[in-house]
Amino acid sequence: MTRLIALLALAWSLGFCVFMLALAPPLEGTTTDAIVVPTGGPGRINRGLDLLRARQGKRMLVTGVAPGVRPVDLEREYGASPALLRCCVDLGAQAVDTRGNAEETAQWVREHRYRTVRLVTSDWHVARARMELSAALGSDVLVLGDGVPSTPRLTGLVNEYNKLILRRVALWLGMGG
Repeated sequence: MTRLIALLALAWSLGFCVFMLALAPPLEGTTTDAIVVPTGGPGRINRGLDLLRARQGKRMLVTGVAPGVRPVDLEREYGASPALLRCCVDLGAQAVDTRGNAEETAQWVREHRYRTVRLVTSDWHVARARMELSAALGSDVLVLGDGVPSTPRLTGLVNEYNKLILRRVALWLGMGG
């Protein structure tokens, strides 16, 4: 039994090292149909708006916004032009977590019939958010991760890695996919 525990601890540790070494960098030089930005981390919305201004996507969804947030709030907070917000930015207020972001995004992607999605989120969050979104969309849509550099604490990284493992196992078992 102690060997099994030691083997599991070693596998977890090695997997965590790979997770840390593979944090997603910003995705450069790639244009997608859509840009999706889950709320929750600094720099995400700024990155999404910059990509939209650079025509790296046709439209952007900010998923998981707080109830009552309006485009004018993005205009004030991020300096986005009203014209850009009117033409190309949608706000989704249904999601409260990563799975909800994936479900809300999948509905939006299907409505617009997009084939490629750039997922802009914190570098440490890309793996799980991309896994959830890919599971919600299926294989018909390509999801590319675009990591916003961050400086997370070790405890936050450990928590995220554990969530990633648990959701991956749940999806493999056909639970919640």
